[in-house]
Amino acid sequence: MNTIIKTSIAFALLFSLNAAPGYAQSEVSDLIKSSPADATKLAQAYLKPLFKGLGTGLNSGWNNTAHSKNLLRFDLRFGVTGAVVPQKDESFNVTNIGLSNNVRPTNSAQVVTPTLAGPSSRGVGLSVYDSSNRLLETFSMPEGTGIGLIPAPQLQGSIGLPRGLEFTLRAMPKISLGDDVGSIGMVGAGLKVEILPLISGVVDKITPVDIAVALGYTQFNFSVPLEVNAPSGASPTPGQSTDFSNQRIDAKFSGINSEVIISKRLLVFTPFLSLGYHSAKTDAGLKGNYPIVSGADLLGRPTYTVFTDPVTIKQTDISGFRTNIGFQLNLAFFRIYGSYSMAEYNAFNGGIGFGLGK
Repeated sequence: MNTIIKTSIAFALLFSLNAAPGYAQSEVSDLIKSSPADATKLAQAYLKPLFKGLGTGLNSGWNNTAHSKNLLRFDLRFGVTGAVVPQKDESFNVTNIGLSNNVRPTNSAQVVTPTLAGPSSRGVGLSVYDSSNRLLETFSMPEGTGIGLIPAPQLQGSIGLPRGLEFTLRAMPKISLGDDVGSIGMVGAGLKVEILPLISGVVDKITPVDIAVALGYTQFNFSVPLEVNAPSGASPTPGQSTDFSNQRIDAKFSGINSEVIISKRLLVFTPFLSLGYHSAKTDAGLKGNYPIVSGADLLGRPTYTVFTDPVTIKQTDISGFRTNIGFQLNLAFFRIYGSYSMAEYNAFNGGIGFGLGK
């Protein structure tokens, strides 16, 4: 279950963040010692900041001005968003997430554990019992990274179309980052419509500001192979597969952003304000066969059961209103962008770009 955590490591490597050390295959093995249902709940709680922060980031950086580019004018830009994790999402109580009675805190006085974005302190211990209340195994939740920011990239190009339209494409071909990190890819598209040029007459020429509406969709894909072997000294229950070569994590994060934008060009500097609604979803899971200790034989030796695709997370992480304030700075062909958004997860966004024309 904890393999989904490796998603955060990929982002940390990409954007030079220092993730917590020690996320290894052994921790993967530890956290899937509970049942698939319990493992899923632990994954959802531990990775909540990642899901919400990444969703916030995918919906960021689309626009920094209400003015649509003139016909066939274009720019290319790269930006990064850092979503700020609120304090309430830096830890969670393992007794409040609906775990079965088979998974309990090892120490009843220690029930609060860090999330991914929480402090880099040891997570609480959990014990796994069978239906006869016999102790099968114990394990510890992973520590947090100690980093309260969740990064997300934006790589996009925009081009001006007739009648105040601007089309934006986000794309990153599938890139392999190695067996330890996996592969990533991104695709998305957006459309902005500048309102005043659509109005006949001279209204657009005498209005002191530009006004536009925009819509954008982004999908970020992540995949990494895994190697979680059978517990040492354990034997499979009859009929269980011993082929664990198909283990991997597959994750898809998607976001939709809609907004109304107001801006005013002041020579090379353009401040803007936008109000909108955004949502984000996660579709992630462990794929393949995973051995989980489930009992013992007549000699007291542990036995394991193999679960196929044990963790599946399909959920809406974000759904709400959002306010953005920021700027665009045009220096000949060079562009500098910056903004701050206010929502459930506040976020900073910054980027650079190159373009031709207004």
